[in-house]
Amino acid sequence: MGIFKGLFKSRDKPKNSYDSPSYSYFFGRTNSGKRVNDRTAMQHTVVYACVRVLSEALAQLPLHVYQYTENGKERAIKHPLYFLLHDQPNHEMTSFIFRETLMAHLLIYGNAYSQIIRNGRGDVTGLYPLTPDRVKVDRDEHNNLIYIYSRYDEANPNLKEQGEIILNDKEILHIAGLGFDGLVGYSPIAMAKNAIGISLACEEYGSTFFANGASPSGILEHPGVISDPEKIRKAWHNAYGNGNSHKVAVLEEGMKYQPISIPNNEAQFLETRKFQVEEIARLYRVPLHMIGDLDRATFSNIEQQSLEFVKYTLDPWLVRWEQALQKALLKDNEKGQYFIKFNVEGLLRGDYASRMQGYATAR
Repeated sequence: MGIFKGLFKSRDKPKNSYDSPSYSYFFGRTNSGKRVNDRTAMQHTVVYACVRVLSEALAQLPLHVYQYTENGKERAIKHPLYFLLHDQPNHEMTSFIFRETLMAHLLIYGNAYSQIIRNGRGDVTGLYPLTPDRVKVDRDEHNNLIYIYSRYDEANPNLKEQGEIILNDKEILHIAGLGFDGLVGYSPIAMAKNAIGISLACEEYGSTFFANGASPSGILEHPGVISDPEKIRKAWHNAYGNGNSHKVAVLEEGMKYQPISIPNNEAQFLETRKFQVEEIARLYRVPLHMIGDLDRATFSNIEQQSLEFVKYTLDPWLVRWEQALQKALLKDNEKGQYFIKFNVEGLLRGDYASRMQGYATAR
């Protein structure tokens, strides 16, 4: 067997865990100078809107457990998972809130984790979300996946001890986004932090500009020599700065005011802000009309864009969810007999005229 040693190596542990040294590469300061992380990004209206649209779209869909039968398929209403997924995954959350929370985690951090509670027979009796930035994915001495959760508050009532808690892969529902090792997903916000950073910088610039009364900064020119320029600067700011910016200025001793800021129209302030809206919407593949940008929307293309949103934006997320739920929650002897599926038929229906025409054609 010595000649085969080294040929069959186990998979490495996840390279992109959140506490690794490379984590600073993802979240942190951007080229614009703004720091982008989960909190600052969600304070941006476009990021918040995209996360909300996708989270609510997935959470509102009916989620059922089905069973294969001789006649095709039917809902497995008596299966223990049916009530948990369709109605109430734990005593504190509805199914909508649970799925909305995990989907928001997935869109912000690139991963969604939930603790699985089982009874003595192995049936799932509860699902409780875990905050992704406190979860580290690693491997134990036997090369099995483990999840290390750092608990320092009362967020999860099932975990009593404080500090790091080790959970095995049978105790965790893990929905991973796009990643490079197939185990842990990357945060979309972190991967596009420069685009979000520019938008945050534009917001800060606009806030500062309007806080100064929409008046540009400038230079006070004096024909002579000023013994105490700081005193004059303070006096000018107290008299005409902040809320007093539109008062009439009185200049003495031949002093002149010369504005030096670039006008907003020359700096293309509004154009930059609008382009960043499109950039962030592109990141999440959300149609602009769904986040309130109707500049290019028409009655004819909104319906088509909505259908494309379901097929090309929402569907891949649904497949991630369905496969992760089946992998983690179904027993081994159930995986060929049961399956979990979202119902998107209501979102794929066309307008009333198109449906009536289709019915007439079929008839």
